[in-house]
Amino acid sequence: MPDAAVVALFTTSFVVGLSGALMPGPVTTVTIAESARQGFRVGPLITLGHALTEVVIVIALALGLSVVLRQPLIAGGIGLGGGLVLLWMGWGLVSSAWRGTVSLQLAAGGSGPVGRLGLVPAGIVTSLVNPYWLLWWATVGASYVVFGLQFGWLGLAAVFVGHILSDLSWNCLLSLAVASGRRFLSDRLYRGLLAVCGLFLIGLSVYFALYGVRVLRG
Repeated sequence: MPDAAVVALFTTSFVVGLSGALMPGPVTTVTIAESARQGFRVGPLITLGHALTEVVIVIALALGLSVVLRQPLIAGGIGLGGGLVLLWMGWGLVSSAWRGTVSLQLAAGGSGPVGRLGLVPAGIVTSLVNPYWLLWWATVGASYVVFGLQFGWLGLAAVFVGHILSDLSWNCLLSLAVASGRRFLSDRLYRGLLAVCGLFLIGLSVYFALYGVRVLRG
């Protein structure tokens, strides 16, 4: 497998994963709320629970659906659908950042304490109950599995590792910021990151959609 393909799969998977991780949701809410009580360790442990759910999905797609996903009609449809969802996600990120309707302050205002559940199980539960997460894997995530399978298990590993590292990086940054008083992570910087990721997703959506159309045309 060409090294350039490995790097491309890893890099784009990281940025796309970061775009999803940045949006406030159940995982972000729990990470912020619990980091205020338990410190930096929350980020890595929540991410571990989150990663366990995703590795199951990736393996299931690769083993159970790999033959189906390689069919031109299915692969093309997933590519086209993934492109449309990426466009929707990208526009949502850019518009939310521009209008200032998202902030880490709002995310921290949600219900976060995990009680006796534990941090790793909380990472699992908050992932499974998030409809946005399920939609992502049904469309964009499935598209990346299709791309990764073209290069075997190494390509699939590049996709998964890049994606998980984005979650780990963001959740650890959140935990560090909250535990240290959030002095270096302002809402202005946060919204700037959202806007940059949103623009990247819009650009990538074009590639996914064109790929889907090309496969469908044969």
